[in-house]
Amino acid sequence: MTITPENLDLSHHLRRGDRIVFGQACGEPTVLVEALIAQGAAIGDLGAFIATSFSGLFTPETASAFRLSSMGAIGALRAMTKANALDVIPVHVGQVAPLIAAGLIPCDVAMIQLSPADASGNHSCGLISDYVRAAVEKARIVIAEVNEQVPFTPGEMIHASEIDVAVRVSRPPVEVAPAKIGETDQTIARHCAEYIGDGSVIQTGVGAVPDAILRLLLDRKDLGVHSGMLGDGLVELAEAGVLTNARKEIDAGVSINGALIGTRRLYDWAHDNPTLRMTPTSYTHDAGVLGRLSRLVTINSALEIDLTGQANAEQSGPAYLGGTGGQVDFVRAGARSPGGASLMVLSATAKKGTLSKIVTRLNGPVTSARSEVDVVVTEYGAAELKGRTLAERARRMVMVAHPDFREDLDREAHAIAKRGF
Repeated sequence: MTITPENLDLSHHLRRGDRIVFGQACGEPTVLVEALIAQGAAIGDLGAFIATSFSGLFTPETASAFRLSSMGAIGALRAMTKANALDVIPVHVGQVAPLIAAGLIPCDVAMIQLSPADASGNHSCGLISDYVRAAVEKARIVIAEVNEQVPFTPGEMIHASEIDVAVRVSRPPVEVAPAKIGETDQTIARHCAEYIGDGSVIQTGVGAVPDAILRLLLDRKDLGVHSGMLGDGLVELAEAGVLTNARKEIDAGVSINGALIGTRRLYDWAHDNPTLRMTPTSYTHDAGVLGRLSRLVTINSALEIDLTGQANAEQSGPAYLGGTGGQVDFVRAGARSPGGASLMVLSATAKKGTLSKIVTRLNGPVTSARSEVDVVVTEYGAAELKGRTLAERARRMVMVAHPDFREDLDREAHAIAKRGF
């Protein structure tokens, strides 16, 4: 069935008590989200899951017709956690698809965004491919927003025969503008760039520090990409001839990715681009796949890190600010890759310099264990922790903290050295 948004009556397709899984990030099907917001209350007792959202459509008021869950307070969902209107599932993004398949994240209805189909009836997943296939295979009914403005990207495909309701639209997909790069971001980026040489394979997120790092790599040769997400900074590397993927042991010549999070510039570059392949998390985040890559440099962030290397990327006291994402998979892979590195980046302070992000005790959960964390990078340098004793780790972490907080941190470091743990 193919219809227009004006003819979409969800009561014909949804049942009371249904659980919905949305495509996420810039692959969010905004027309379908708007329809659920408008019509959900009349159906009743609905629940929905979306991993991240940047559209701004979900607010405590608009989402009152259904209960929303997510893997974290990422993007515009942070406002939902502040209002206690979001149920957070602590899950790695690579485990979302298996949890959908197992029914632990219920999926009666899949609402996804796709590109127009090719001559064979295959729709590309466009801007997001991570858990889309799992949702399509599990759902009783698949409602696809087929958007003329979504790029046809090589990789994961959904055939027209798998779609129960196709809603034809033409609207700009969600965009995430590049973050403003500050002086601290640039300083952190310079420390990180020292770990990225010719032939390195990069995993990174999006934001000011990742963009600043990529801008420093234009003099490198034969860089590769294997990442869960990519932003506009990728395009500049590709256009400069730096991004060739030529030295990768697998997927030579192709950038592997699960989510495109950026602007029209990125989307236009990705359209029908044979040097890009969009894959599910069963490939982007798989330990066996990642283990075949040498020179893999992974770049992730944290809210705070303690003196022994434990990283918290989720919660600060009573405020839930982030999520587990794909951090753990890539932290482990980068640290174990021959010739590679795992970089955990963060500014040394928060709240205009009044709060240290290098701490003696975490104020939230341990997202990445100290046994996995490799290199911690702040604007004050890089603390290489892998293979170091707890006492040596503490000493090194003090040196990358803000000078205003080093005296107190050093006392705790001395206590760790005295105890030995």
